[in-house]
Amino acid sequence: MKEAIASTPPVEQSNEPESFANRKLIRPTLPRNDHNQGNHSAGHAPAGERRERPERHERMERHDRGDRALGGGKKTSPPEQTNAENFYYQKQMQGKTPMVVVLKDGEEIRGVIEWYDRNCLKLIREGSLPNVMVYKPAIKYMYKEGENGR
Repeated sequence: MKEAIASTPPVEQSNEPESFANRKLIRPTLPRNDHNQGNHSAGHAPAGERRERPERHERMERHDRGDRALGGGKKTSPPEQTNAENFYYQKQMQGKTPMVVVLKDGEEIRGVIEWYDRNCLKLIREGSLPNVMVYKPAIKYMYKEGENGR
């Protein structure tokens, strides 16, 4: 078998490497057929013409903005602040819901949230107990007074 392969003449190869990067795609413009006028109403492009769909451009713009409404692309990271904590505090304040705040050392403080800010909560306590301001980093968890906390 080696003799058969060796007996074939070698194929001449050029010293220049083929470069596919320099090739240019040429699309000739074809004549437009006027007898296809019926297809225009159905949304079809005449023979030889290509129309871009506007949805594709919208999709690409949304993709560039990071919008995943139409799928595809890389997931965006979640927002830094979801405002869920603020929504919860507002709801409890408006309803004057009695709350139990459990601190990291195990102490429980009962009261109604009067106001809050980024660092602390102010609780109004019943009876002759003084109102108290609690720093958020000291809170282990909190729950509504009527619910089981554990």
